[in-house]
Amino acid sequence: MSAPSRTTTPNKTRIRFRLSWIGLVVVGLVFAIPFYWMISSAFKPESEIYQWPLQFVPSRLAWENFSHAWNAVPFGDFFVNSLIVTIVGATAKVTLAVFSAYAFAFLPFPGKKWIFLAVLGALMVPGHVTLLLNYITIGNLGMINTYAGIILPGLASAFGTFLLRQHFLSLPKEVMEAAELDGAGHIRKLFYFALPMSVPAVVTVALIAVIDEWNDFIWPLLVTNSVQMRTLPIGLMALKESEGVDNWGAIMAGTTMVVLPMLLLFLFAQRFIVAGLAGASVRR
Repeated sequence: MSAPSRTTTPNKTRIRFRLSWIGLVVVGLVFAIPFYWMISSAFKPESEIYQWPLQFVPSRLAWENFSHAWNAVPFGDFFVNSLIVTIVGATAKVTLAVFSAYAFAFLPFPGKKWIFLAVLGALMVPGHVTLLLNYITIGNLGMINTYAGIILPGLASAFGTFLLRQHFLSLPKEVMEAAELDGAGHIRKLFYFALPMSVPAVVTVALIAVIDEWNDFIWPLLVTNSVQMRTLPIGLMALKESEGVDNWGAIMAGTTMVVLPMLLLFLFAQRFIVAGLAGASVRR
């Protein structure tokens, strides 16, 4: 009776593995084919984009699509604005998340549990709900059409605080107690002990913050009123309005220039993401 069981189990495992592999391939193709079409269209001459049957490989690399996209709208200004907003905004967001998470994990203070529950509640509130209130506040502060107006409303990261707090709680209790016995204060414990052991989690929060800032569309559109202060997602809309539906090569080239930095960043940091999310799921 046991022999068939031993024979059947490996077969079932093999079948599950193959089905899982097929599922991953299908999901990968669903994401990869549109992305490849965007890249190939960015390098195609205009006539090949509308060609039937479809031509998946350009006959030549039409680099003029990129120069046309760059010059059709002030792409340079858009790029610089997105770079400033992303670097400053993401850095501030990660810094605040680190300090607030450490406080929730290690510092005793009145109402700590209820304040953390409020932070968790903020995760359930869609960002669009606060758009009007944020706009009125920024307008009263005189920050419309400024970098500060774009950056300030998004500085708090409830998800970053939650993720890092959970990760800090999973750190070896003995290490933190030894640091305290050695006379280390909270700042030293944070920078010399907690953060070095939390690199994957911090990188995960930083990557999410960078992608959020880089891709944000609605808020920069609302709070800026001059072309010189627009960011790249709005610049793509301006490029599409400028080119209409007659020059998809330039539009795809502009889209590629916007997407490529985040793709390269993700490929570089992806090994930290799984470790960071897995570490945050373990609590002592």
